[in-house]
Amino acid sequence: MTRAVVLGGGLAGALAASVLARHVDEVVILEGDRYPDAPRSRKGVPQAQHNHMLMGGGAAAIDELLPGTTALLYAAGAYHRKIGQLVTLSAQGWFRRVDSDAYVINCTRPLVDHVVRTQAFRDEKIKVIESAKVVGLVGDAGRVRGVRFEQGQESPAEITADFVVDATGSRSKAPQWLAELGLPAVEEEFVDAGLSYAGRFYEVPEGTREDFPGVLMQTEPGTGHPGRGAALMLQEGRRWIVTLMGTRGDTPPSDEEGFMAYAKRLRHPIIADLLSLARPLTPIRASRAMADRRKYFDRLPVPEGFVAIGDAAMVLSPNYATGMSMAAFGAQALHEGLEGGGLRPGLSRSVQTAVIKAGEWPWQMAIGNDRWFPQVETNLTGKRVLGLDVAGMTDSMMRRFNVRFARTAAENPMVASATYAVTALSAQPSEMMAPPIMWAVMRGPRRPPLSAEEALAQYPELGDLLNPVPAFPPVPGQRVDAPDRT
Repeated sequence: MTRAVVLGGGLAGALAASVLARHVDEVVILEGDRYPDAPRSRKGVPQAQHNHMLMGGGAAAIDELLPGTTALLYAAGAYHRKIGQLVTLSAQGWFRRVDSDAYVINCTRPLVDHVVRTQAFRDEKIKVIESAKVVGLVGDAGRVRGVRFEQGQESPAEITADFVVDATGSRSKAPQWLAELGLPAVEEEFVDAGLSYAGRFYEVPEGTREDFPGVLMQTEPGTGHPGRGAALMLQEGRRWIVTLMGTRGDTPPSDEEGFMAYAKRLRHPIIADLLSLARPLTPIRASRAMADRRKYFDRLPVPEGFVAIGDAAMVLSPNYATGMSMAAFGAQALHEGLEGGGLRPGLSRSVQTAVIKAGEWPWQMAIGNDRWFPQVETNLTGKRVLGLDVAGMTDSMMRRFNVRFARTAAENPMVASATYAVTALSAQPSEMMAPPIMWAVMRGPRRPPLSAEEALAQYPELGDLLNPVPAFPPVPGQRVDAPDRT
């Protein structure tokens, strides 16, 4: 009997288990938490209480692995939003509204996890052991043959496996476990801009339309000052989820008065104005220390029978909303590897290489932005733009190119549509380097930037929400003890 063991039963682990179940006799998931019986937050996913967007490319990948998943998300109240129709204030100004096909799915992370688990765990080959702490791998430098784990107060146990997938997330101890088997240290790159979050859920005010577009206010790199941004999105249950974000040196406060003051200090008060109309449903929750980290397992003499996917291989700042999609792409790489011949010699290396390759563009997108914030901490060497080696470019040249591209995208529908498709992970970054796009960028913006009034006038879906009379004036020092309905 063949057996696969998946370490971690979050989104990446559940997707990986669904793939493995097609090729082995038994799949065992070792999960450190206990699963809630409904879409609720759990301690193993600390970011679940903040804003999440499932990019269109990631949604398509999940549907390929587990058909019908996105339909179930929509049925549960998730919202489909075209990126070009979100109210967006970029680092280079307000975006003109564009009707491109690139989209995101807006809903809570617990809903995505719950629906994916429900879909995946219908397969009777999949067995879950909850409250299981993985303490090491079994095998040697050439092959992983199993896992050691603890459950409660019991002594460590071993489970044999023909294949092991590490999906334990950003706190993965796989580098340590592999070193214990005699493998060299795993190379790691990181960029840490010190991004922090503060957010909460709100009851939408009366008059909010079902087609409310959502608001994105991007952080501004390269100014010499900390970046500040925010997102306000409609979620299932007709709630707003609001997240304020800031890089090192300007952490969003988690007290009532400071939270609203921070929202008012953003480059435009639209988010503060909308919040003044809404009733808070949850306390303000803060998260810290979200850095971009990439572990190059593929540069090891990869042992047979082991692969790391999702955040265990690469963690990206939640600012870029690519984490769930990368979990799907990792499972997709595993699926394609197994379809090419099942459990076979060389499978681990080919899958691990594919996982790293799938993350190349999201990684470059994240570090290409985060490295320009002040007080950034990084061990990076070399320079890349849009995934291309640009070793001959100075920092100032790179910065000027990025700014020109972004300014052009803000007013040029063709450049914006290509940017949205790549940002949604539905197209390759080479599409942003196509000759018509590059020609448009070389010419630069042809129209003046939109004023705030012009930008907001593009969105009749906002209705009368931006009238100046608030329904729920903020109360300094108020503590909200409403139940958490996430």
